[in-house]
Amino acid sequence: MTFSQPPVHRKARGYRWDGVAVVPYKEDTRALFKSITRQVLFADPRQESELRYFEVAPGGFSTLERHEHTHNVLILRGYGHCLVGHEVREVATHDLIAVPPTTWHQFRATADEPLGFLCMVNTARDKPQLPTPEEPNSSGIPASPTF
Repeated sequence: MTFSQPPVHRKARGYRWDGVAVVPYKEDTRALFKSITRQVLFADPRQESELRYFEVAPGGFSTLERHEHTHNVLILRGYGHCLVGHEVREVATHDLIAVPPTTWHQFRATADEPLGFLCMVNTARDKPQLPTPEEPNSSGIPASPTF
């Protein structure tokens, strides 16, 4: 099997990289999220992982979800909050966040600046699970997280 070689160097301008498309965060109309974009920086099949950059606009948030795969996150810019399991924590530039399998999680930007983060995941991964109307009460996650 042969693979095309990705560029060795992609110039960054702000938080945009040459040759990397800025795409919608998701295309799942069931999922609630606000003002967030995604860039896939690396997706080499030989590494079996993807490095993605997400940017949450001021006041925006990612989907409240869980899945079987893990996430490893590095905050690159801004401030905000993240829910991992039952804990909401403040996050800031250079913080690391590990999201274990089947753990509810969500990221939110503060109202006054964007929150940008790198996220490393397996290339082969399961689809996110969204909470059901009954689930927040039985699992302890906030029904409508406000943090």
